[in-house]
Amino acid sequence: PDGVEYSIPYDTTEFINRSIDEVVVTLVQAVGLVILVVFLFLQNWRATLIPTVAIPVSLVGTFAFMMMMDYSINLITLFGLVLAIGIVVDDAIIAVEMMAIKMEQGYSRLKAAGFAWQTTAFPMLTGTLITAAGFLPIATAQSGTGEYTRSIFQVVTIALIVSWIAAVLFVPYLGEKLLPDFTKQNQQAAWYL
Repeated sequence: PDGVEYSIPYDTTEFINRSIDEVVVTLVQAVGLVILVVFLFLQNWRATLIPTVAIPVSLVGTFAFMMMMDYSINLITLFGLVLAIGIVVDDAIIAVEMMAIKMEQGYSRLKAAGFAWQTTAFPMLTGTLITAAGFLPIATAQSGTGEYTRSIFQVVTIALIVSWIAAVLFVPYLGEKLLPDFTKQNQQAAWYL
């Protein structure tokens, strides 16, 4: 009404915006480190490209599921994503390595992709569910803190399941299309020796 003035003694939106920016920077750094580590161990840019592509696919899928379930994007959910980012890439790396090993043994790309799916899908799902269960105490805590941090469990679980789906469906497809012919590389290396 007329004559009433108001002032905001502490504007939390500035802090929240800065915090979200910091979480996004941390997420980008985590993805960069994952790409670097994967490249150092796989030492093949095509093999590195597959888990690198699987990360954004998993994150987009996670955001899509969060949107479908009416979860908001806030500091806690972004923190859950930062926690999950290191785990999200594991399934993709396992699938790519299995395909590479089988291709080195003489399997065709398609047969190696099928073998990777057949032999790693269930163990990866088991590992995914066990990892998600590790965050279950956060979700079931009967306290104010538990209610506040429950979304960490939810986001990590969603990210892990989406990552598993990407690893068993999307990664073998990418591996079939992108992986080099390791059999030819091994034959050339043997010729030089």
